Amino acid sequence: MSILQIDLGKFGEVLLKQEKNTAATFIRLHSDDNVLVALRDLKKAESLPGLPDIQLITSIRQGHKFAARDIAKGEHVIRYGQIIGSALRDIRAGEHVHVQNCGMDTHTQDYAFSSSSVALAPASETRTFNGFHRKDGRVGTRNYVGIITSVNCSGSVAKFIAQEAEKTDWFASLENVDGIVPITHSGGCGLGTDEEGYQTLFRTLTGYAQHPNFAAILLLGLGCEVMQIPDLVGQHRLNDSKLFDYMTIQDTGGTAKSVERGVSAIRDLATQANACTRQPAPVSKLVIGMQCGGSDGLSGITANPALGVASDLIVSQGGTTILSETTEIYGAEHLLTRRAASREIGEALIERIKWWEDYTARNGSEMDNNPSPGNKRGGLTTILEKSLGAVAKSGTAPLTAVYKYAEPLANRGFVFMDSPGYDPVAVTGQVASGANLICFTTGRGSVSGYQPTPCIKVSSSDDLYSRMGEDMDANCGDVVSQGVSLDHKGHELFELFIAVASGEKTKSESLGYGSVEFVPWHIGATV
Repeated sequence: MSILQIDLGKFGEVLLKQEKNTAATFIRLHSDDNVLVALRDLKKAESLPGLPDIQLITSIRQGHKFAARDIAKGEHVIRYGQIIGSALRDIRAGEHVHVQNCGMDTHTQDYAFSSSSVALAPASETRTFNGFHRKDGRVGTRNYVGIITSVNCSGSVAKFIAQEAEKTDWFASLENVDGIVPITHSGGCGLGTDEEGYQTLFRTLTGYAQHPNFAAILLLGLGCEVMQIPDLVGQHRLNDSKLFDYMTIQDTGGTAKSVERGVSAIRDLATQANACTRQPAPVSKLVIGMQCGGSDGLSGITANPALGVASDLIVSQGGTTILSETTEIYGAEHLLTRRAASREIGEALIERIKWWEDYTARNGSEMDNNPSPGNKRGGLTTILEKSLGAVAKSGTAPLTAVYKYAEPLANRGFVFMDSPGYDPVAVTGQVASGANLICFTTGRGSVSGYQPTPCIKVSSSDDLYSRMGEDMDANCGDVVSQGVSLDHKGHELFELFIAVASGEKTKSESLGYGSVEFVPWHIGATV
C-alpha cells in the first residue's frame, strides 16, 4: 500500500489504516485535507500510486507537503482537517506546498468549551515502578542531592562544592545517591520582589528545592541578593534538618570557607539520602512532562501522537501528564478547550493565550514568529501547522487544570502549564511543577538533559534515529516505514517510562547531560 490515511476527525484518536510491514509513500491525515505529506523523498514527475491524475511538479522531501488538488489563491490550506494557512498564489496539484506559496491566515476559533470532554476508563491493571518515597507522599525517580542557588553570584561556589565532594572517598562509597546537582542560573537580583519576574523565579527555585528527585538540598546564597535564602526556605519538607541545610557565602567568610563548609554539609545530607532505597510505587505517582523540539513534518504523524497514546495510558493509571509551550499550541487551543473538564478550565487556557498575545505585542514580536528555520527545513510551514502536531502529544484525556509557569500541581490527569516554546525554559518549568520524568519528541534532533529529572528522547523518523541513535531512547519512524501502529508505539513508550522511572538510564544521562539546562523563564526588566 503506498498511501496511508489517518482520520483525525476527533484529534488524537488516530487510526493507522495501513497493512502491517508495508512502507507508505505519502499520507493523508484527514479526508478534508487538500495537502498530502511525503513519507519518503519523492522525485519530480514521479507517479503516485493511488493518485493517477497527479504528477509531482517538483521533488518533495520527506515530511514536506504537496497539493492533493489545485488550490486557488486565498483558499485555506487544510492539514489534520484543520486550517494551517492560506495559499499565497494559485497552487497546482502535485506542487510543493510550503513557505513560498502558503502563509498565515486570519483565523477564529470555536472554543466549544467542554463539548468533547470524556473521562478515560481506569486501567484494568494497576502498574508499579520502583522509586524513592518522600515524606510528602511524592515519589522520586532519581535520588540526587541538590545545591540550589538563590542568585547567580553563588553559582560558581555551588559548582566548586559539588566538584570537591565528588572527589571524596565517602562520596564514592554511596550506593543509593545518583549524584550531586548544582542548580545555577543568571538571576536572583536586579528585580523587584513585587514583580512577576521575581514570583516566577521564586516558584521555580522552590519547586526544585522540594522536587521528589532530590533526596536532600543545600540552599546557597551570596547574602545581599534580592532573592533571600530565608524566603526560599519556606515550609514543607525543607524544615527537615537531616535533609536540608542552607548558608550564605558572605556570612561563611568567602569562597574557600564556603566550599569547606559546603562539602561538610553535603556529606551529612548525602549520608541521609543514601539511606533511601527504591521501593514499589503505583504509576499514579508518575508526573510526565511532555515536550517536542526540533520538530518536523513527521512529528505530528509519528512521535507526537504515539506520546499521546502513552499519555492516555499514564492518565488511566491515575498519573499526571503536563503539556506546555503556550506559543506552540497557538492555533490549536480550540482542540484543548473542547476537552476541558469544565468551562472555567478552558477559559483559563484562553486567558493564557491572550496574555501571550499582549506580551509578544508589547515586546515587538508576534505569536506566529514560528516555526524555526529548522522546523521549516523539516516541512513545517506555519505556527498553526506546528501547533496542531504538537497538541497530538496530549492524547484524548480531559484537560483537568491550567497552571502558571512552575506552579505546584494540585490535580492529577492531563494538565497544561503555561510556558514559552523555548525547550530548556519549558522543561525547567515542568520540573519545577513536579515532573519526575520528561519525554521529549524530536524530528530534527535534540541533545540535552534536565537533572534531576531523566529525559527520554523520541525520534520521529528512521533517518534521524540512524544519524543520532546515541542520543535517542526510542524511534517512532517505524510507524510510517513498517506500518507499526501508534497504539503499539504508545504502549512501548509507556513501558519505557516505567523502566526509566525504576532506574534505567536514559541516553542523555549516560552522556552526562543536565548541568547547563536549568533555564528559568526571565520576565520583566533587570534593574
